[in-house]
Formats: sequence, structure tokens, C-alpha cells
Amino acid sequence: MSSTQDYMAAEQLLRRPARPGELVVGDRVRPQWIDGGTRFWYGVSNGAGKRFELVDPAAGTREPAFDHARLAAALAAASGQEVDPQALPFTAIVPTGDAVEFFGLGAYWRCRLDDYACERAEFTPPGNPLDVTSPDGKHAVSQRGHDLWARSLSDGREWALTTDGAPDHAYGPGPAATGNATLLRKLGVPHLPPAVAWSPDSTKVLAHRTDERSVRETHLLEARPADGGPARLHTQRFAHPGDEHLPLAELVVLDVATGTVVRAQAEPLLMTHVSPVTARWAWWAPDGSAVYYLGRPRDLRTLALYRLDPATGEVTTVLSETGDTRVEPNQWMTEPPIVRVLADEVLWYSQRDGWGHLYRYDLNTGALLGQVTSGPWAVRQILHVDEGERVAYVTVSGLVDEDPYRRTVCRVGLDGSGFARVTDDALDHVLTLPEDPDTHAYFVDSASTVDTPPVTTVRDWTGRVLVELERADIGGLTATGWTAPERFRVKAADGETDVHGVLYRPRGFDPDGCYPVVDNLYPGPQVNRVAPGFDPGGMGMDAEPLAALGFVVVALDGRGTPGRSKAFHDASYGRLADAGGLADHAAALRQLAETRPWMDLDRVGVLGHSGGGFAAARAMLEFPEVYKAGVALSGSHDAPTFHAGFVEAYDGDDREAWARTSNLHLADRLAGKLLLVHGDMDDQVHPDQTLRFADRLLAAGKDFELHVVPGAEHTFIDCLAHVRTRCWDFLVRELMGTLPPAYRPAPIVIGPELLSELFA
Repeated sequence: MSSTQDYMAAEQLLRRPARPGELVVGDRVRPQWIDGGTRFWYGVSNGAGKRFELVDPAAGTREPAFDHARLAAALAAASGQEVDPQALPFTAIVPTGDAVEFFGLGAYWRCRLDDYACERAEFTPPGNPLDVTSPDGKHAVSQRGHDLWARSLSDGREWALTTDGAPDHAYGPGPAATGNATLLRKLGVPHLPPAVAWSPDSTKVLAHRTDERSVRETHLLEARPADGGPARLHTQRFAHPGDEHLPLAELVVLDVATGTVVRAQAEPLLMTHVSPVTARWAWWAPDGSAVYYLGRPRDLRTLALYRLDPATGEVTTVLSETGDTRVEPNQWMTEPPIVRVLADEVLWYSQRDGWGHLYRYDLNTGALLGQVTSGPWAVRQILHVDEGERVAYVTVSGLVDEDPYRRTVCRVGLDGSGFARVTDDALDHVLTLPEDPDTHAYFVDSASTVDTPPVTTVRDWTGRVLVELERADIGGLTATGWTAPERFRVKAADGETDVHGVLYRPRGFDPDGCYPVVDNLYPGPQVNRVAPGFDPGGMGMDAEPLAALGFVVVALDGRGTPGRSKAFHDASYGRLADAGGLADHAAALRQLAETRPWMDLDRVGVLGHSGGGFAAARAMLEFPEVYKAGVALSGSHDAPTFHAGFVEAYDGDDREAWARTSNLHLADRLAGKLLLVHGDMDDQVHPDQTLRFADRLLAAGKDFELHVVPGAEHTFIDCLAHVRTRCWDFLVRELMGTLPPAYRPAPIVIGPELLSELFA
């Protein structure tokens, strides 16, 4: 049974902003580039506050950005307040060479580094966070109403770049279906920065006019607005599968000085998920002579690269590829395209040979020049191209036998010769690149595995370590009773395909014990469930906190999820109903329990959020003999009335597949205990998705629990402690057969810390 102490340990493991202290020290290094990317500083937790380091990769040095004790003493003397050097009252700095500046103790300070004298300083605002500033720092573009405006940062002069914007036909925003309007209202943010990209010479802006005039209108009812007034109706453009009209992006190039508007002489781009500029599907050539962009028809079976002349608007096709299923520039929908336009060539990602590889095309004729990479592994990212040396540096997955998801940095000649590993080990490598990686000879590398804490270094492109930055300290984590998860490999339900996951043992694990199991799932197919690197407290809704409560927790990437071969990913095409290989999950649980008798397969539960909410309910309906209790949060239960772009991307233009993917027609199969949770202001997965499912369950005479959270958006940002505890209580009650303790985690407060974490 779970005790108050277990709940307290679970809360400690929640990776959320503004919690007291950090359980892992030195695991996350976020470089802040200075001096044009030749140096950087970073702040890293020391368990109480932050320490600040300054790094010079060329010199191979890492040193404190300042003397923390002397600065604390100087700041205390200047402010009249106590300052702990281990918990400095600021989270960011502005190095100025001979001084360091920062916000702290309610004021802006400048501290000289020669004599450590601190004094109040005048703060020069870096600009409106809703602006997009030009590369030369002289102008900014912002969204005003339905149009784009420019502003001179030297004298404040403002002028309109467009004047014909209109409701649902505005310049700057992405599609409303993924705009997170509810979340932005809660954060007090009127809108996101406009989706624009400056030309390298700071004279022009690439933007688009978003056309949603004919897109379906959907509605949310805010039961209790913040002002306490009557219920308020919110209308949102949100296309369903098969709708005639989808959001469109009409590309334009705006001359900031002259006000000239050049419109692309081509059909608008389909824009179901995010702006092509924001997603980096549209970008400037390095010399500003052209704009390149990717486009696909609605069936997604052709991907083309286009060239837009920014002076005339003329559009030409550079190259295109067609396939039997969707043709993707990256298996991960949330990651940028794996395409690089060079001086006279294009590096093009394709899965035509069954794996994700690079091909080289002639930029001017579109002729295929050759395949650059090949083998039973996949390119994940183009990192750096040295055209002079005719070499490309890439991240690939599949070279580590024990875990095909781990990422390795490699180099290869543009003619396909000389393929070699740059990081020659079995770890997973996550890279952070300088602002312009093609002009800097280094990268920041965090190397880890699921059970190996990260070591962060700066390396050059030969793989040589220039300077070590941090070795993560997990002492605070292990003090909670945490133990590292186990990475496992089992066979899928077909008995042939390897599938991979992680298993967390419960807190206070006794091999002679008998523990209930929770499958903590997300079905993809656009992202993975399990990261191959170290991720304490991650994995969405509470994998490690659930283990702290006394559950064995399993997470798996079944067939149909990204990260492997084309065939592995295409297992989801037309089969979203399989929910990322639920049959593979059932098979994995049986195999794991064969050698782990402490897993009680008579007490198996399932928990998931969003697509995982759909999959959790689906698991209960499709495999009632396996899953006895389930929690489905914000679930997308009814594909025919869900997001058109997502459903059509993975189920194609197949109404029968859409119907199969809906949980509604299986409601009469429910046998176990089910908790449905949804926020009534969820504008990403609308609450009617859960209510429609609940209606079918009621009609079938099924018993279930329904928890609608007033005012909550998709991620339950300001009520997450309440929602998590409700889920924990349900699983403890239904799988452990005991009453949960009365302990309640502290609520999350929306404040500066949360905002900085969200927008980091």
C-alpha cells in the first residue's frame, strides 16, 4: 500500500518548475552564446541555487563566471540584505567583459569583476518578447491586430508592413487548432510572436498570411471566466478529418524599408499543425538570394522542395519525391526537416530504401547525384556541413546494438565515402550547437543512457573533448529511494520484431514481493514514448513518481512509433486504432513477468495523456484480460471529430480507418475500472472527445468515473497537482485495494519561474 511517505517521495520526483531544490545537479547545461558564439556561459543547479560558469571552447577552459562568494558579499553590502553565495538571488546574468549584470532583490545590478563593487544599474530592456528582432539588431517585427508592423529600435518609429489582414485571414499566426489560446490567456500572453523569418541582411521578412476563413468553427464554454462574469463562449477554427477546408499559409516576402509585399506565385501551403516558418519548413538561403520551402499535398505522399524568388515571387520546383505512404522529411513531426541546401547541391532525407538516409541532388537541375549514407540505421539530424572539405556531420540512430534509439555523431563524405563515428561509444548523445554551427568548430555534447547520468562536454568535429563541463550528481535523487530504470528488449506480438522499453522497480523494492503494474504509455506515431538518454522525472505523466508509490512501471515504444525503419513506423499507417502497438504492450508484459515473478499480472493498470489517454482507454477495451484499471487524461477518443492533420497523416484518407480508430464503438467492451479526466477548456483535444465517449459508456450501461476540471487546458498547467493526485489515488485504490493517504502535493503557481521553464 502507498503511504504518506510514498506520496511525498513521488512529489519530489515530479520534474516541475519552482519545486524546492534539484534532485539532480549538473544534468542540464543550456549554453547562452556570447561573442558571436565563440564563448558561452551557463547556469547550473548546485542543489540550493545556481552557479555560473564561463566557457571558452577554443582555449579549452571552463571557469566560474565570477567569484560567487565575493559577489554575494558585495551584493549584500550594496543591498543591505543577506545573500547566500550558494543560493544567489538571480537565475541569469549578462556578462559585459569587466562586469556582470543581473536582476535580483527587486533591482537591476552591475558588479565590477576587478574590485567586486556592486551598484544599481540602468536596465536596457532587450525588447518585447512578442517581437522578432532583425539579425543586425536595428528593427523588430510584431503582430498588431491582423497585420504585421515594423519598429526601429533606435528611435522607436513604427510602420505597418501589411494593411489588409482580417479575422481568420491574418498575417503572422499559425493555425488556431494548435495555438494554445487557453494556455496563453492563463499566462497573460495575448499571442505568440509572429511566425516570421528575417533575411540574413536584415532587409526583408519572410511571413505568411494564414487563411482559415472557411475552416470549421468549434466552440468551448468557459464556465467561470477570471473576471467572475457569466459563462463565456470561445470559438476556434478546428478542422476535422475529411473537411473540405484546412488552414492555409500564403507565403509573402516583406521589404521592411520600402513596404513592398511580394506574394509567392504558387498555391498556399497546407498548414494543419504549425506555421511552416516556425517549423523550419521555410527558410532563407544563407546569402538571402532565395527562400526555400517544403510542401506536400493533402495525402502527404509527395514531398517537394521549392525555391521562391524574394524579388518577384516566382516559385520553381527544385525536386520532389513520391511514395506509397506518407513521405516525411523527418519521422518526428515535432523536429525540423532533415534537409540542407548547399551552394549548388541539396542534401535530401529519404526513406526510399527502407531507412532514413541522405541523398545528394543538383540544386539547379534537380538531378540525383548519389546516395550519401546507407545501412540499417537512420539519420536523425544534419549537424554541420563543411563544403570545402566535402564532409557532412550527422546524428544517427541504430549503430548501438543494445539500443537502436541511441544517437551517435558521425561524419561522411558528400560522395558517400569515409563514413565514421565521431562519438565512438555506446552512449546516447544529445547535442547543442552554436548559433552558426557551420562557422564554429565545436558542439556541446550531453552523453548518457537511461541508467547512466549525463556527462556534458565541449567537443570539436573530430570528437576530441575540448573541455568537460559537468558530470551529473544524482545523490539527491537516490536519497529519495529512486533506483535507475532498466532498459529492456522483448519481442513484439508478431514474435519476431524487437521492441524496446524501460521498467521502473517500485520504491523499497523486495524481489520476494508482489507488485501491481502500470503501463505508462503514449502511442505516437509522431513522437516516442521513451527517451534513450537519462531523464529523471520525465516521461510525461509520472512514470517515476508512480514507482515511488509502489508500482512496477513499464513504458514501451511499440510498432508504429518513430525511430527505426520505414516499415516499423509505417505499422501505424492506416492503423491508428492499434494505438502504437497495444498488442506489443500486452506481449511485453507477459515476457517481462516470465523472469520477474514480482510483477503481478492480475493487477495491471494503464495511464496515458492526450494520445496516451486515447490509448489507455483503448487498452481497457481491446485487452480487458490484461488491463484491470485505467486512467485516460485528455484523450482523443473519437478520430472522426478530432484534428484533421493528425488523423489524416497517420490514417490516410480512409473513413473506415477513422471509424476503427474511434473508441466510441467499443464502449460496450469495458470490463475494468476506468477514470476519464478532461479539462473543459482544452483547445487541443476538445472535452467533447471524452464526453462523447462517456455518453457511449453510459448507453452501454458501463460504470466509470468522469472528472471534468473547470477551466483546465490540455496540460492542466495550474491544476496539475490536483489532477496527478486524483490519478494516483485511483490507481492505488483500484490496483492496491487500499485507501490512499490524505496527503496532497503543493499546487503549481503560475509565476516567473514557470514562464521561464515553459519558454526556455
